[in-house]
Amino acid sequence: MFRMWGKLIKDNHLLKDITACRSDYSQSRTQMVFDCLDETCYEFDLEKPIWLDSNIKDFKLHAKTRFGRDHFIESVDFDYLEIQVIEE
Repeated sequence: MFRMWGKLIKDNHLLKDITACRSDYSQSRTQMVFDCLDETCYEFDLEKPIWLDSNIKDFKLHAKTRFGRDHFIESVDFDYLEIQVIEE
């Protein structure tokens, strides 16, 4: 099962977190990541963040990345959204 952990952080405190799961391995890993990110954003009532080159690089290296305030078009009331693959 593919699982991804999403969490909202403000002032080094965890505000909310969610674990999104996918068991359909007919999808590519990239598609499962995007689906889990969509579910995370839906649960947190957020728009989808903008992926920058630094996010792609971090995610490829560590299976984890952070989206700060500059990754969202709307203003947000947290410091960053972090996503991390915890099981593949």
